[in-house]
Amino acid sequence: MVTAITNARVFDGERVREETTVLLDGTRIAAIGGEAPAGADIVDVSGATLLPGLIDSHVHTSEDGLALALRFGVTTELEMQGMYTRDAREHLLGDDSVADVRSSGFGITPPGGHPSELLPEDFEPGGHGDQDPGDSGHGDRGAHGPAPLMPFSSTPAEAVAFVPRLVAAGSDYIKFMVDDGSVEGHPGLPMLDQATLTAGVAEAHRHGMLTIAHTLTVEATRMAVEAGIDGFAHLFMDQPHTDEIIDLIAASGAFVAPCVVLNASMTGITGSDLADDPRVGSRLTPAWNETLRSSYDRYPQGKLEDVLASVRALHDAGVDLLAGTDAAPMPLPFLGGMIHGASVHHELQYLVRAGLTPVQALRAATLTPARRFGLADRGRIAEGLRADLLLVEGDPTTTIGDTLNLRAVWRRGTLTRLAA
Repeated sequence: MVTAITNARVFDGERVREETTVLLDGTRIAAIGGEAPAGADIVDVSGATLLPGLIDSHVHTSEDGLALALRFGVTTELEMQGMYTRDAREHLLGDDSVADVRSSGFGITPPGGHPSELLPEDFEPGGHGDQDPGDSGHGDRGAHGPAPLMPFSSTPAEAVAFVPRLVAAGSDYIKFMVDDGSVEGHPGLPMLDQATLTAGVAEAHRHGMLTIAHTLTVEATRMAVEAGIDGFAHLFMDQPHTDEIIDLIAASGAFVAPCVVLNASMTGITGSDLADDPRVGSRLTPAWNETLRSSYDRYPQGKLEDVLASVRALHDAGVDLLAGTDAAPMPLPFLGGMIHGASVHHELQYLVRAGLTPVQALRAATLTPARRFGLADRGRIAEGLRADLLLVEGDPTTTIGDTLNLRAVWRRGTLTRLAA
């Protein structure tokens, strides 16, 4: 059955199109513009905007998180530490009630390094298939297959040896933790040194893998650039930017997922304003609502305005910016301030506050992450691509807050109505 979405304002991931009709045929976009064929299912969306399904470029997720993401129009999540590598997500590929997912598996970090300090000593993941960061990953099984590989590395040889094992285990890209714990309130954590980081990145590139760095300080950012990293899963927040560090990132060609919502949370800013929005709060369980109203609050000396200024400087320098949230896999107030789905919309608002236009912000959640992560079948409204689409009332290309006027989402052509 062909579906004809008619009378839409069509933002294709790059720009607003003149055409107002999009044809879907099964799981794919059949055409942009033209007449609806005889017998097509007509969906008249007058006054609404049709967008590519949104992409969250930094999450730690679960099936509950993937379902919540889809309810806010996020059709793809990119996991930056977690369970959903190739074989572990196979059972979800045809499940159109949850967002699609790609994953790094677990990041390369020294024993006792980040993120071990984030979890309370008595924390137990529970029945979500999540792995204790201290577990070796050998012999146990997660919810949908073997427990993940934990690539603890303290030397270049160890990092190099783990890369092909991560590739074989189904990682879609390779993540490196470059973090001394200072921003998380745990200074002195074991951290990858320059030689280990550089060797690991080079080995990942030898295997044709995209490399991502977790960095929250300027010095860690500098190390990752020197190592040849392809992208950053965070933006530094330990000091204001300088022209030098912005130019260094820009010259490297690396992208940045600043995760402003996370940096705000680190300073103690909660997501309560977002939770108070009835377009958000009405869609949340009490547990997710509580998490959104909480914060990390581990770096109160941080300044959100400095972070926003750094985002603007990166954008002005031509750096590709990606929308990410760092949402946790389950509702945990001590990892709060952002949640799946809704916080992507919050991140878009922060990007506009930093100086991007609404169209530029929307590209950060559609076209740009698809291009940088090699997801050639999504991120745009174009003939032949996956029918991953979001429909909202109003015009988010001029008023970014309109992305929360959720009306419907299509995941592989399967419609889920979101309007109340």
